[in-house]
Amino acid sequence: MSIRHGLLALLEQGPAHGSLLSTAYAARTGAPQPALGRVHAELGRLERDGMVVRDGVDGAGRCRYALTGAGRAELRDWYARPARREGPPCDEFALKLVLAVREVLTAGAAAPDVDVRGIVETRRRQVSGALHDYVRQRAEVLALPPERPAELARLLVLEQSISRAEAEARWLDHCEARLLRLHVTDAAEGLAGTVDHPARGAPRR
Repeated sequence: MSIRHGLLALLEQGPAHGSLLSTAYAARTGAPQPALGRVHAELGRLERDGMVVRDGVDGAGRCRYALTGAGRAELRDWYARPARREGPPCDEFALKLVLAVREVLTAGAAAPDVDVRGIVETRRRQVSGALHDYVRQRAEVLALPPERPAELARLLVLEQSISRAEAEARWLDHCEARLLRLHVTDAAEGLAGTVDHPARGAPRR
């Protein structure tokens, strides 16, 4: 979620100071609480762009911000337009995997210095641990009274995280099956001893 538009949505409920907005952002979205410095920096940009204005101070001397008409219009436009989809994933693990596979394929008769299967299994353990943690957190939320809107938001985010982790686990099975197939059909390319059998018996595709 864009912190910029998240702040606009929170300010639609009424004026607030940065500390309150930081806490409310995490409570309403289920996302990690943004640093106060980041919130203040974004509020400064929103003020510069005419989306918010300063609205006095609270009892502790903290500056409050209020939504402007332009900010409300931007928020409505954001709700209406399609969410931006990122390009094809190329995170650190994906990059590490494709480079490791390339190294193995080009090793020729020499033994490759990289263990592709080990890379996949390390990632699988990481994804499995994250998935178990998400499932545990979801169970905790489901045990709470259902009428708490902040917990509903957290539940939705957790279920998205669970779906992504499950999808990545399936992708890892697919990767392992591909690597097994390559080993069987192209052992001379240097995969022998690196990718033997899928740890979880993934079917060939």
